[in-house]
Amino acid sequence: MPVQRLKDFLDKHRVKYVVITHSRAYTSQEIAMSALMPGKELAKTVMIKFDGRMVMAILPSSYKVDLDLLREATGAGKIELASENEFQDMFPECEIGAMPPFGNLYEMDVFVEESLTGNKTIAFNAGSHTELIKLAYKDFTKLVEPTVIKFSHKTFA
Repeated sequence: MPVQRLKDFLDKHRVKYVVITHSRAYTSQEIAMSALMPGKELAKTVMIKFDGRMVMAILPSSYKVDLDLLREATGAGKIELASENEFQDMFPECEIGAMPPFGNLYEMDVFVEESLTGNKTIAFNAGSHTELIKLAYKDFTKLVEPTVIKFSHKTFA
């Protein structure tokens, strides 16, 4: 079952969503293949240390974060990828690395790669390595209110 906190939040806001169950997968490439979904439709959450605080960077699974682009776009001083040890306790109800892109539920800022804005839907980990949630991209942005910027490059199809 998806993270209850997220499910309750979506239900409270009357957002239509679908839960997609797939075989256990850890990388975004494996998840997209397991869920029979193009990489551009699957969003991954990358945790970034941003001037000493944790933020979420959300991008298509077929893209890679460019820390220099992110720094330039935000004017931040120091940006670096966070290790799992640094953020695992922030998402106690989630499997490590499977947190959903709802930073607003965890009191953190969310940055979305502008290439996702062209999608009608967005799918993402639902707190486990065996489930995704898929919903309308417009509902995601309405609920999360992310900052949209260009900060990544495509790495595979």
